[in-house]
Amino acid sequence: MALAKAVATPYLSGMNKALTTIIFIAIALGGGLVIGIGNPPGEWYQSLAKPPFNPPNWVFAPAWTLLYVLIGLAGARTWMRGNLSVGMLIWAGQMVANFLWSPFFFGLRMPPVALVVILALLALIIAFIRNRWNADRIAALLFLPYLAWVSFATLLNASIVYLN
Repeated sequence: MALAKAVATPYLSGMNKALTTIIFIAIALGGGLVIGIGNPPGEWYQSLAKPPFNPPNWVFAPAWTLLYVLIGLAGARTWMRGNLSVGMLIWAGQMVANFLWSPFFFGLRMPPVALVVILALLALIIAFIRNRWNADRIAALLFLPYLAWVSFATLLNASIVYLN
């Protein structure tokens, strides 16, 4: 059993672990930055009716920066434990859903479609946490702030759909 695990999960040196972690954080942060720059809120978003709990615009960049670092750390941990695992596939799927939300909401100005995307993202975040809970509790815990923020963002998205 131990031999099978050693063969399935290649040994990573401290340097390789650090490089893997940096790459995953760069993927999450860099992707988020590119998507954010390519899909700015703009005047259209400012003109929408928003619920009273809508945070000020300045909150989003620091919140997402922190979240993308946590997402990258969880992704790196998952990759290092089995790069073709179900957990890794779920992680990749949530990144795709995450990166699709802004183009649908801000770029195409389709909040109802963005709501469907964010609901799928929410489901993938929960699936990741459940998948990692016993295999890598730290990776699962790293996703809890992300779950909280996306839950809030889902409520915000749904409220904007309702109000507009």
